[in-house]
Amino acid sequence: MKRRTIIIAVLLMLFAVTGVYAEGEGTADTASVAKYIAAAIAVGVACIAGGMAVGKIGAAAMGAMSENAELSGKALPFLGLAEGICLWGFLVALLMIIM
Repeated sequence: MKRRTIIIAVLLMLFAVTGVYAEGEGTADTASVAKYIAAAIAVGVACIAGGMAVGKIGAAAMGAMSENAELSGKALPFLGLAEGICLWGFLVALLMIIM
């Protein structure tokens, strides 16, 4: 129930922001405003997901390293992959804005 409420609130905000920016004189059209909103969502979702992944992988890696210190080199690539999610979100947002 909580997830559905959050999704509805986000969609209502998106439609409200698009309508406000589209009504003023000399402002960009709705597609231009939607492009920036989509880019912001791409970066936001990617960074939240990347942060959740780094948190879980980091906690597991620290637990494994507390038992065996030699596992630190094996855990670092997984942290790098999780951080790469944020970079891909930024790249997608950059391509949305440019094109």
